[in-house]
Amino acid sequence: MAGPIEDYALLGDLQTAALLGRDGSVDWLCLPRFDSPSCFAGLLGTDRHGAWRLAPVTGGRCTERRYRPASLVLESLWRTPAGTVRVTDFMPRRERLPRLVRIVEGVEGAVRVRGTLRLRFNHGRIEPWVRRTDHHRIAVAGPDSAWLRVPPGVHTWGEDGATVSEFTVHPGEQVPFVLTWQPSHRTDTPRVDPAELLGRTLAGWQSWADGLRYQGPYREQVLRSLITLKALTYDPTGGIVAAPTASLPEHPGGERNWDYRFCWLRDSSMTLAALLRGGFRDEAAAWRKWLLRAIAGDPGDLQAVYGVAGERTLPETEADWLPGYLDSTPVRFGNAAVRKLQLDVYGEVLDTLELAYRAGIPMERKVWGLLRSLMDFLTLHWREPDEGLWEVRGRRRQFVHSKVMVWVAADRAVRLAEATGLPAPVQQWRALRDAVHTEVCEYGYHARRGIFVQSYGAEELDAATLFIAKSGFLPPDDPRVVRTVDAVRTGLDQGGFVRRYRAAPDTDGLPGSEGAFLACSFWLADALALTGRRAEARELFERSLAVANDLGLLAEEYDPATGRQLGNAPQAFTHVALVNTAFGLADAEAADPTGVGSAAVH
Repeated sequence: MAGPIEDYALLGDLQTAALLGRDGSVDWLCLPRFDSPSCFAGLLGTDRHGAWRLAPVTGGRCTERRYRPASLVLESLWRTPAGTVRVTDFMPRRERLPRLVRIVEGVEGAVRVRGTLRLRFNHGRIEPWVRRTDHHRIAVAGPDSAWLRVPPGVHTWGEDGATVSEFTVHPGEQVPFVLTWQPSHRTDTPRVDPAELLGRTLAGWQSWADGLRYQGPYREQVLRSLITLKALTYDPTGGIVAAPTASLPEHPGGERNWDYRFCWLRDSSMTLAALLRGGFRDEAAAWRKWLLRAIAGDPGDLQAVYGVAGERTLPETEADWLPGYLDSTPVRFGNAAVRKLQLDVYGEVLDTLELAYRAGIPMERKVWGLLRSLMDFLTLHWREPDEGLWEVRGRRRQFVHSKVMVWVAADRAVRLAEATGLPAPVQQWRALRDAVHTEVCEYGYHARRGIFVQSYGAEELDAATLFIAKSGFLPPDDPRVVRTVDAVRTGLDQGGFVRRYRAAPDTDGLPGSEGAFLACSFWLADALALTGRRAEARELFERSLAVANDLGLLAEEYDPATGRQLGNAPQAFTHVALVNTAFGLADAEAADPTGVGSAAVH
């Protein structure tokens, strides 16, 4: 069975990604794209659903592991009674074909190593036909083929539906394996030099990382998060997937299992802010181009989520042949969120465009035309209920966060019109901004408790209300904001972390519970800093950083009771929040180096 979520390392080539456990097993890999069917699905079942283990014959977890500095090249070290062996794993940035490279290197003594490659195409469902050529083992099924390049002198054989090898390495010896995917109609694959690929991959990552502008106390964590975001980027289009995995549960054994291998608009403004703050303007520009292509067309057809190339149809299906991670079923591929109305995405898109303009990315007239059409739609439909930021599967409601983001859309549209001088109904947009503000303050505010709640007339709390100050909707020293921050802090606390809301069938239409939502803990740290409680913000930020795995990776959620990460991993939303909070704390330090600040108003 698959290991704990926090046991997994991320490998990637900027078009897809693999997850590699501490036991040396690649348990997840989709080829050729993030959203393609997997050829290793052991993460959602067992190794019989696809995995590639490469480790000493004695087995067990690696003794230690690390990423090579400023890269996504992983080194895993095993210390055994017979000696020490190192395995270097990486996916080179592809020129044409995706490759996974694994280099076994002897360090001390003589270590016997075993490799077990079990390819299963179509999410673990199809066992391929395997044949042998000179130095290759070729697995073919339907449109897919995978070519394993085997070093000379390494014997392989078929055993129990797998390609198996055993060999001994001595100090200084290297035994490289290269797995290449290509369409099955191709009859040959070009040979490559693993050492040359390694050098080129290291140089490429390190050159990219040199652009980081952040120099604060959390530089290592910020860089690792930005490398993770870069790894979740689909290079041909600039789209960024929410996570490289599907159906990792928000509650073990439950049914809150979703496919996150797609691009959510809600992530756009925060992702863009993280990249721009980090100094990566090219990635921000590419993301904006993807965004504009994806949302082009009727503004009423705007979706919350798209495919990596802007696909709009992402049918949600269930894979009944997979038992699920920790027996969490159903296992879902595709995502029904494409059918949901989420008014907040209009605000996120407009905020993205304004951030890009302020960063020096020009406002073309075609973009301005798209912006105006989005605002025309929003002006007519902003009063409608929706499924909200969290894509609830229950009834539509008047979510406060959705309305705040409508205000953001109008506010950013006004700012852009004033800054660019481009033609626009600015008075109409100002009137919309004022009307939304008045309505939220009247109906989204619980007068008796003195706080903003999840939806109009409701009692429930929602961590998304923390954006009321962050978005500029109200100033951070407004007593209503401070009380809301305090209410979220206490009312949504889960072992020192923050839930997004209290999960219940009448809240989101789903049974079962979920863990603390890690991005929400970073948002609370932001809110604490904005409301003058910088020391408390830093303490929460560092507590949240501490639950990352040994490689600095974070999933969507965390269970403080078991100390386990939950949900799809690594999660872009979480790492975006980490980066933005680190920069926010640095900004607060620069603005008030004495730490005195102003007392929060209660």
